[in-house]
Formats: sequence, structure tokens, C-alpha cells
Amino acid sequence: MAVIAAFIINAGLNFVLGLLIARLLGPADFGRFALATTGAIVLNTVLFEWLRLSATRFYSGRVRVDEPWIRHGLDRAYLRLGILLAAAAALCGALGYGEGAEAREAVLCGTGLAALGIGVFDYHAALARARFDGKLYLGLVAVKNGLAFVTMAGAAWFLPQPAWVLAAAGISQFLAVVLLRGWLRDPAATFERARLSTTWGVFARYGLPLIAANAAYQLLSFVNRGAVASHAGFEEAGYFALAADVTSRVLTTLGMALDLLLFQIAVHAEEHHGRAAAEAQVARNAAMVFAILAPCAVGFWAVLPALQALVVPEAYRGPFETYSLALLPGLFAFSMMLYAVSPGVQIRRRTLPVIVAAVMGLVLNGIGLLVLPGAFGGLGVALAQSLGLTGAGLWLGWRVLTGPDRLTFPWGQIGGAALACLAMGLALAPFRHLPPAMALAVLVPAGMALYGALVWAFDIAGLRGQVLARLRPSRAVAAE
Repeated sequence: MAVIAAFIINAGLNFVLGLLIARLLGPADFGRFALATTGAIVLNTVLFEWLRLSATRFYSGRVRVDEPWIRHGLDRAYLRLGILLAAAAALCGALGYGEGAEAREAVLCGTGLAALGIGVFDYHAALARARFDGKLYLGLVAVKNGLAFVTMAGAAWFLPQPAWVLAAAGISQFLAVVLLRGWLRDPAATFERARLSTTWGVFARYGLPLIAANAAYQLLSFVNRGAVASHAGFEEAGYFALAADVTSRVLTTLGMALDLLLFQIAVHAEEHHGRAAAEAQVARNAAMVFAILAPCAVGFWAVLPALQALVVPEAYRGPFETYSLALLPGLFAFSMMLYAVSPGVQIRRRTLPVIVAAVMGLVLNGIGLLVLPGAFGGLGVALAQSLGLTGAGLWLGWRVLTGPDRLTFPWGQIGGAALACLAMGLALAPFRHLPPAMALAVLVPAGMALYGALVWAFDIAGLRGQVLARLRPSRAVAAE
């Protein structure tokens, strides 16, 4: 549970930091920063994501001792790609030297440094999670966030240009790994060069389809932000970016936190009990993910007016709520695809269907961009994104859950969670437009109490049983 707690804390601090940077830079520069940040994430995905995914699938506490060539292969691949990216960033910086931080070359240099820092940090965080070392993961998150607040907020205050903030983002994440490098090391083992190419081949066959799909989704986000900027200017792109970032984090942050733990449990089940046990665990995980993410989506819809009034910077209010509502259905479908459906293909190491789903999403998004912005302006871009992400999620769900080799999800538990969310939404709707502080004071505890009561009464997704299982050892110790 330390992993989930650390991840949620990390997401919350990133949310606060994002709002602070948005306020310090202003809508126009924040729009440029958000566009460049998306580019950094795309770059990190293309270069490093296949290795991070391979770490979560093939590395573990047992592998750390018994199969050291897995870590050797990961480390050397990261080192080579990292040197290549650092050289490219330095070249961009040299070409733009003397033209100022607002120059395109400076922004490209900052983007490259941000991508490098993200890649290095995410890889080492994945190693800590794969070893179920919650304390190490929590330490990485704490150090990274402390450094990020100092460096990124400082850059936005003293050097308010996107390039400097991007560079600070990369440096803070890289330094966190450097400071904790001693705890991240594996036991010393002989490097077997003959295994290197074979190991990389295993990583590539597993991870490249997944990163191709991830890159497609990041490209979709990048294109959509560019489309808003082209259609309505960078200020409107800033409105879109803040709404997209906040709405996405509400869903994907918690979904990723669950996935970080639940997928490793499925991998552990395969190691000790075989493939059938792992697939059964994936199905149980999917019900749990839905039972937790669906009420989060409904709750976000309920508190959105109050959240906008109390938390969102004044310059972004109005467009923030409009864009968030348009993006919410697609981002929920995307989160379910990533954290409930995609693990089914990952546990089987048959990852090619995710590419088809990504292509489906790009095509539908492209069709939406041709039709919707002309009628709805920037809002049409948000609707196109929801169309693309929902279509991709539905296709992958159909592929995984139908046919002779399908996974069987616990549909009764998923249906129960859906009905509980519907009841919660209907109960909260009349209170959405109370004064903001009062609305939050009523909606948050009421929503949690109502949904929690339904979950407890009907044991939705087995959550009541899981809570009781965790309480029983404590009670037994207390009785003794």
C-alpha cells in the first residue's frame, strides 16, 4: 500500500505544482509549456517506455538475484539511449545559444532534458515497485517532489520562460535518482555480454507494441493541443491544457497507482501459480479498477463547479469547466482501457492488439477534428479527443473480451459498481451549484459515505472482503 500512497501523494503534489506554474507563467506561456511537456512525454515514450514496461513485466525480487542479466540489459539500453538524447538536447542548446530562452532551440533543449529526466526517474521507480520496495519508492517520490518544487517553481518565478521550467523538470528527476542510487543498486554479478542481444529482443517484442500505442495517444494529445492553438491561439490552448491535465490526473493518476500494484500481483501469481491464476487475477483487478475509477469520475463531475471556483486560477475559469466536461468521458474510457483491459494482453505477452486500438483512436480523433472544430471551436477538439479515446477503448475491450480465447470479467460486480455510481450521481446532482465551499463540504463526504455504504452492503468488487482481510491480522495481534 505504500506504493499506492506514494503515487497518490506524487500526483497531488504535481497537481499543485501544475497550478502554481500555470499562475506564474500565465495562459499563453503555460500553453507553450504544456505543448512542450507533451512533446517531452512523447519523446520519453518513444525512447524509453518499452524498457520501463519490460522492467515491470520481467524484473522482480527473485529476478534481481537469480537472473541479473535482466537488470544488466535494462541498464545498458537506458545508458545508450540516454546519451543519445542528452547529445541531441546539447546540440539544440548550442544552436540556439545567444538567441534567448524564448527561442525554439532553447525550448527543444529543455524538452529533451525533461524527457531524459522523466525516463530515468520512471525506470528506477519501476524497479522499486517491481521489488515491492515501498519505502524506496516513497523515498524517490519524496526527493523528486521536493527538488521539483524548488527548481521548477523557482525557474517559473525568476526565469519565467517555458524552456527553463522544462530543464528544471528534467534535472530534478535525474537528481532524485542520483541521490538514492545506492539503494537502487542490485547485488554485484558478472556481466554476460552474450545474453545482451537476446534480452533486448525479449524486451522489444513485449514492449514496442505498447510504446507504439502509447506514442500514438501522446501524439493524439499533442495534435489536439496544437489544433486548439492553431484554431484559437495559445491562450485558448492554455485553457484546454489545464483542463486536460487536471481531468486526466483525476482518473489516470489513481488508475496508474492501482495498476502499479495490481499488475505486479498478477505477474507474481504467474511466477508462482501459472498463467491461469494470473489471468484470473487480471479479471479481478479489472472489477476493482472500475469500482474505484467510476465513482471518481462521477465525483469529479459533481464537484467541478466548486473546484473551478476555489482552486483554478481566475484567468482559466469558465473554459476550464467546459473543456473538462467534454474531455471526461473519453479520459474515463482511456483509463479503463489502460488499467483494466490492457493488462489482459500484457499478461499474455501478446501486445500487438494495442496498436490497432491506438490507430482506431487516431482515425476517429482525426475525423472529429475535420468536423467538430468548425461547429464548436476549441470545444470541438475536446469532443474529437473524447471520440477517439472512447473508440479505442471499446475496440480493445471487444478484442480482449470476445472470441474463444477471451478473458472473463466479473460482470455482476462491475454492474453493481455502475449502479452504485448512478445512485451516487443522482443523490449529489441537486447540490452541485451550492456556494463553492459549502458544495465541497457537502458533496465530498456525502458521496464517499453513500458509495462506501453501497460497496460495504453489497461487497462490490470484493472490496469489503479485502478490507476485512487487512483488518483481521491487526485484530488478532490486538487480541494476543
